[in-house]
Formats: sequence, structure tokens, C-alpha cells
Amino acid sequence: MEYFVSPFNQSVDLKFPTDITIYDTTLRDGEQTPGVCLRTPEKVKIARKLDELRIHQIEAGFPVVSSEEKRSIKAIVKEDLNAEILALSRTKKEDIDTAIDCGVDGIITFMGTSDLHLKHKMKMSQEDIVNVCMSSIEHAKDHGLFVAFSAEDATRTDLEFLKKIYKKAEEYGVDRVHIADTVGAISPQGMDYLVRELRSEIKTGIALHCHNDFGMALSNSIAGLLAGADAVSTTVNGIGERAGNASLEELVMALKLIYDVDLGFNVRIFYELSKLVEELTHMKIPDNKPIVGRNVFRHESGIHVDAVLEEPLTYEPFLPELIGHQRRIVLGKHSGCRAVKAKLTECGIEVSKNELCEIVEKVKLQREKGKYINDKLFNEIVRSVRGPVDI
Repeated sequence: MEYFVSPFNQSVDLKFPTDITIYDTTLRDGEQTPGVCLRTPEKVKIARKLDELRIHQIEAGFPVVSSEEKRSIKAIVKEDLNAEILALSRTKKEDIDTAIDCGVDGIITFMGTSDLHLKHKMKMSQEDIVNVCMSSIEHAKDHGLFVAFSAEDATRTDLEFLKKIYKKAEEYGVDRVHIADTVGAISPQGMDYLVRELRSEIKTGIALHCHNDFGMALSNSIAGLLAGADAVSTTVNGIGERAGNASLEELVMALKLIYDVDLGFNVRIFYELSKLVEELTHMKIPDNKPIVGRNVFRHESGIHVDAVLEEPLTYEPFLPELIGHQRRIVLGKHSGCRAVKAKLTECGIEVSKNELCEIVEKVKLQREKGKYINDKLFNEIVRSVRGPVDI
């Protein structure tokens, strides 16, 4: 058995869409993380790995940003991946033409729609916004592109205006509308209400682009899917502006294991993909990051270690091998005899019961002195108890 989650998860009858699309924006919104800048070879590496995961769509970048960005998107398109390749475009003809020149399958075009954005950023009326957006959608559709329209700051936009602009976009043939929770300011309950209100009036696809400012990007994405949305934006490791975006690995694994919704991804490469993005973006994965964090499968507490050595699922919801991760038994203040004995066995060393107890006590003492119990220090401890050994 590779995983064991709560049986109560199945006690509630939840209705997810039968066809969910995950479009990953690591190469666009993820790269907008302050301090991150990916060159073309790096973007291609990540795109290849996302395709190996079997991601549905890759938002490869924002081509008008720079000539290098445009080259990167063209290079990804030339990889002839199975995933659809999308580019971000403002609601400007020149942006869309630049995306077309890159050879992408589609675009995500966006416009701020909240009163806050209209007044302080766009300096345009609602009527003007609608006209500009529809003209852009029409231009993109005329060129045979997949077109998604994203209402920036949608979750702080007047509901009637949001319905109006999405319905108008639907009339102009848009393939999907995006709810951008631009500053992560909606609750799961609010997302449920918003999606149901929109779904009652529009038939086109609805996507969720959730930011994590309040730590609810994952919850908001799942709530939106349950309410009738059928696409979700993610980033690897949850990177992105400010607190980041909905995490690809968290969303996919939660759907697969908690909600029994398997999207067919090759999840065994998740850890490899996560480490690749960590390396290329220079953004360290927090040790306690769900799914791929260093500590997710590391155990120190003696009580936990004893149980994990007997049956890993006692203190793990799924086995690390499922995502290409590894389990580690860590020696420290909370270690017991079984953990130390397992380490000794791993090293091919046999000790007496008294020697084992003495080694355990010295391990605890050294850790309490602030020393990390690596192989070198463990070797020194064992040597001090039973003489020279090779570890």
C-alpha cells in the first residue's frame, strides 16, 4: 500500500468536474518572483520536465517583456511537447501578434477589472475596458488561437460587472475565463459563492489563478473546482509574486490522494521536478514544505521512528517513493535505541545492548550541545564507545 488517508474523506459526496485542466505558470508568474530570472536553456529544462509530468498546459512566459523572453518561448515551442504552450498577453494587438510570432497554441490575455484597478492603474471606465478586451479576444480568435481571458483582481471586482465582462467574452468566443485572486484575498467560502454565481450564467471554461497571501491558494483552488470551475493555475513549489501561487505538487497530490481525483500525472518525478526548479530559480524549498520538503519524510522522535521502521504509514500519509522522494531517519535529542540500531545496521556495525545504550546517550548529549549528528560525528561517537570502526 503506497498511501493511507482518512476514510472520512469519502463520507462526503463531492462533485468535481470530469475534465480538469492544470495549466502551470512556473515559467511566467513563477519567474515574476523578485530575484528570479530564468535564461532560455533553464526555461526549456523546466518545460521538458513539466511535460514529462504530463502537465496539460504550460504558460511559457510573457513574450513582450524582452527579446530573451521571446526567444525562450520560441525555444519551448520548438521542443514539440505534448503540453499546449500558452503565452501571456496584455489586451493589445501588438502583444497578441508577438505571441503569434512565437508559435504558441494560445494566449492568456488580462485586464484589471476591480474599481481599484480601474481608477488607479487602468484609468479607464468599465465600458472602455469591455471594448478593449473584446477587440483583443476577437483579434486572437481570428488567428486561430486558444484564448483565455483573465480578469485581474477578479475577487475584488463588482460581481455584476464581472458577470458582464465574462459573458461578453463568451459571446466573442473565448475558450476560458480566469478568476484571478490577485492578492489572495478571498476565502474558500467566498470562492465557492463566486464560482457558482458565474457558472449559473456562463458555459465556457472557468479557471482559477490563486495567490497564497493568506495561505489559502490550495483551499481556494479546490473550493473553486467543487463549485464548477474546471481549470487551475499552479507553480512548482508554489513560487510566485509575494507569497506565491497554488503549488502544483500540493494540488495534484491532494486531488489524487485526499479526493480520489487522479489526473493521470507522472507523480513519481515530482521531487525531481521540485529540486530542478529550486536549483534553477535559487529559491530554497522550505524544509517543512508540504509534499516535497526535506522534513516531510525525515523522522527523529524515538516513538515515531520505532513505528515508522515497523510500518512507514504510521507517520506518513503516503510513501516517499510515490513522488521520487526518500525517507531519512535523523539522529538527535529525541532518538531512541531502535533508530540508532537502524543506523548501525545500515553501516554494518554490531554492538552489545550496553554499547547501544551508551551510543544513544552520547548522540543525545552531542545534539543538545548544538551539534548536528552527521556521519562523521556518529563515527566519532561509535569509536568512543567500542573502538575504531569504518562507517
